[in-house]
Amino acid sequence: MNRSLKILGTPPNAWMVDDRTADLTRPILPPRSIVLETETKTLKLDLAKTAILVIDMQNDFCHRDGWLSHIGVDVTPARHPIDPLNKLLPQMRNVGVPIIWLNWGNRPDLLNISAGLRHVYNPTGTGVGLADPLPKNGAPVLTASSWAAAVVDELEIAPEDIRVDKYRMSGFWDTPLDSILRNLGKTTLLFAGVNADQCVMATLQDANFLGYDCIFVKDCSATTSPDYCWLATVYNINQCFGFVTDSGCFLSAFDRAKTQS
Repeated sequence: MNRSLKILGTPPNAWMVDDRTADLTRPILPPRSIVLETETKTLKLDLAKTAILVIDMQNDFCHRDGWLSHIGVDVTPARHPIDPLNKLLPQMRNVGVPIIWLNWGNRPDLLNISAGLRHVYNPTGTGVGLADPLPKNGAPVLTASSWAAAVVDELEIAPEDIRVDKYRMSGFWDTPLDSILRNLGKTTLLFAGVNADQCVMATLQDANFLGYDCIFVKDCSATTSPDYCWLATVYNINQCFGFVTDSGCFLSAFDRAKTQS
């Protein structure tokens, strides 16, 4: 096969084709290993097979004019991951780790949202719930392409980053997230964002059930729930679903890898 073949698909899940041939062997991603310290074990990771999911760092959850603040929740804790993420994400891009922004972004007509899901956001049926306009700015709550669903201004989204809308606490339900990750050849997932005990945890659990390796980056995550919810989240991830570390451990691992190369 010395003819000029064209790439068909997204590497590494790609074929090489022309009018006579289809090469199905798929390219191999060159490994890029680091050693990472976590709360329970020292891990050896392949960055070529790693992606980071940044979950729900959006205005409705993290901005003082968003939905969560509107219903009386102090969103200060939800803003704590902003500074650590601003230090970590540029380094992730530098080492070629895809950044996936996974945000609530519903259809305006809510046709795929059940009554039970809507009840969480409007338990009386008379409040400001999903797709309803926020009193302060009129943005429809958690609706795709709206201010309410946009990532907070303090976090930069680079052109190469990937955006995925979600419609449940778990980002794997009714979304293309799993297909995207498998096309990209990613088997290790890093988790950041809010709320740690709700959308982050639900997505992490489903990732574990689907066979992904899961690492929770705790200073890049937070919750507006009571402290015991945070403690239970960290405990259960360590006990059942993966590993817990922080951004400092990743930055140290990157530095060690540079000195050894």
